Amino acid sequence: MANFSIATVFVASISLLLALTHSFSLENPTDRRILVLVDDLALKSSHSIFFNSLQARGFELDFKLSDDPKIDLQRYGQHLYDGLILFSPTTERFGGSLDVAAILDFVDSGKDLIVAADANASDLIRNIAAECGIDFDEDQSAVVIDHGSYAVSETEGDHTLIAADDFIQSDVLLGSTKIEAPVLFKGIGHSLNPANSLVLKVLSASPSAYSANPKSKLSSPPSLSGSSISLVSVVQARNNARIVFSGSLDLFSNKFFKSPVQKSGSSNKYAKSGNQQFATEISKWVFHERGHLKAVNVRHHRAGETDEPSIYRINDDLEYLVEIYEWSGSSWEPYVANDVQVQFYMMSPYVLKTMSSNNKGLYIASFKVPDVYGVFQFKVEYQRLGYTSLSLAKQIPVRPFRHNEYERFIPTAFPYYGASFSTMAAFFVFSFVYLYSK
Repeated sequence: MANFSIATVFVASISLLLALTHSFSLENPTDRRILVLVDDLALKSSHSIFFNSLQARGFELDFKLSDDPKIDLQRYGQHLYDGLILFSPTTERFGGSLDVAAILDFVDSGKDLIVAADANASDLIRNIAAECGIDFDEDQSAVVIDHGSYAVSETEGDHTLIAADDFIQSDVLLGSTKIEAPVLFKGIGHSLNPANSLVLKVLSASPSAYSANPKSKLSSPPSLSGSSISLVSVVQARNNARIVFSGSLDLFSNKFFKSPVQKSGSSNKYAKSGNQQFATEISKWVFHERGHLKAVNVRHHRAGETDEPSIYRINDDLEYLVEIYEWSGSSWEPYVANDVQVQFYMMSPYVLKTMSSNNKGLYIASFKVPDVYGVFQFKVEYQRLGYTSLSLAKQIPVRPFRHNEYERFIPTAFPYYGASFSTMAAFFVFSFVYLYSK
């Protein structure tokens, strides 16, 4: 019995070690394990194109029913997964130890999350969204309707199948290749909490859209209307965790990926919707295949030297250097930008300098130490839309001149020197004239 217990603990330890070995790494951000929770395992086949694209890019997917009693995000204080996909919009309660607090803790630990809702979204999914600054329409029977930008079909329908093409203009979020075809969307809309500055619209509804129950007449103005309706939004937390919220689970389905699309009022017909390209690109961003930065080889020294000093003197000329790279999905590539700044900081910035780049990832700033002594910091606080933030700080003291380091004659004091010597000469002349004149 004792041998059996030891063997069980040994096997559990080995399993945990293997899980942690494949966890998120700053050196390889896409070597990751993802838990996929679904309402019905049939989604593995109905959304297989999206899942296969993740697996083809090296992700390990673990599919479970959302009410599985064995669901667990962490064991022995260590997270078992690096990403979570919630394709279970109707779930009222997760299985195992998973709840809203556990999911928020998962994100707070720097992990990533994709949440897809639909017209039957439960209060559980809505609460998760609300905690992240996403407010789905309070009317649980409401869906997004658009009589101006609906997808043309053989049957007239109720115009709840939307052809959306109002994308955010950001290469880091949606890739450098333009999404030509509209994205098919059928689901619920949401608004962004104005108090949350970390939320961004990625796909917005058209000005003619509104959120309402398509089976009943409007008795009052809809709570959500026009371009204020967000169809897909993203959140990048301050710890660089990333979240995607979609009001449509069908947006990721094989049916929508393969469907032809024509937007009402447009003569352009596309053999394939933009859903697959959109879903692939936004998944690359949320799982850190793009827009993930790292800073290495942070150093500083006096101009003309290479060794890093332990202290600077006021008015020294110095150089601050840092190398910044971006993960391309398979390797680290030099990050090129013209807006990286360094601060020389003590209570407030005494120097704020934009760094120059050699287009190979190296950033350099040269400046003179201010004529103030104390304990300073080199600080780089870099935040750019869609990119992980960089926060670098390095402390360094600055001393005044020693008594023997001042100049022997200060040029600015020459007028005082002249005044002193001219006074002595005038006194000598006056004394000579006074004593020897008759």
